Amino acid sequence: MTESITQQGPEATQETLGNVLITGGASGLGAAVAEAVRAAGGTPLVIDQVAPHPDIVHFIQADIGDSEAAESAVDALAERAGGIDAVFTAAGVDSCGPLHKVPRKEWERVIHVNLLGTVSVVRAALPYLERNAGRVVTCASTLGLRAVSDATAYCASKFAVVGFTRALAAETAGRVGVTLLVPGGMETAFFDGRDEQYKPPPDAMLNKPADVAKAVLFALRQPPGCEVRELLVCSSTEGSWP
Repeated sequence: MTESITQQGPEATQETLGNVLITGGASGLGAAVAEAVRAAGGTPLVIDQVAPHPDIVHFIQADIGDSEAAESAVDALAERAGGIDAVFTAAGVDSCGPLHKVPRKEWERVIHVNLLGTVSVVRAALPYLERNAGRVVTCASTLGLRAVSDATAYCASKFAVVGFTRALAAETAGRVGVTLLVPGGMETAFFDGRDEQYKPPPDAMLNKPADVAKAVLFALRQPPGCEVRELLVCSSTEGSWP
C-alpha cells in the first residue's frame, strides 16, 4: 500500500497509483492500462489466461469466467504485492450472431466473463480497497448503452455491468471510488476471429488503447473525495454512440 493513497489530508497526492489490479492485462486495453500504470510509477497486478509483457512482474494465470479462480487470483496477488489500491476490469469476450444460432455455452461464457468475472474480482478486492480508500474502474461498452442486433450476449453483459457499477458506487460511497468506463471500438484483437460481417469496416475510425488508458488513469488519480462516476470515450465517428 502506498502512503499517498491512504493519506486523507491536504498533503495527499493523486500522482502515486500504488498496486493496480487489472483483468485482461495481457492484451488490448488491459495491456495499455498496465503499461500506463507502470510508466506512471504504479505496480500493475495482472490476471489473464496468457502471460503479459515480461515487464509485468505480478501475474497470475486464471480464467476470469471461473468465479472461484478469479477470486483466488485476487487474493494471491494481494498477498504477493502487499495489498490492492485500485482495480480495472478490462477482461471481456463476445460471441456474435442471432440468438438462436449462438451455442448456449458460448452465449453464457460472455456473461460469465464480462459480468460475473467483473463482479467476482471486485467482490474479492473490496476488503483491500476499503482498507486503502482505493478505487474501481469497470469496463462496460457503448453497447452497454445502446442495443444492436446479433449481440444479445454482449449487450446483456455490458448493460449489466453498467447497472452493477452504478449500484456499487451507491453502496460504497465515501469508502471506495467507483468509475464506469464506457469505451467505443478500439484497435485491438477483440474483433479477430469474427465473421467478416461482425468486424469493423476497413474505414472504421477506432481509438488507440493507449489513449483510452489515459482516461482510466485520470479516474484513478482523482484526489480523495472527488469522483469521476462515468467516462464515455469513443472515436468522434463512433457508430454505436449515441
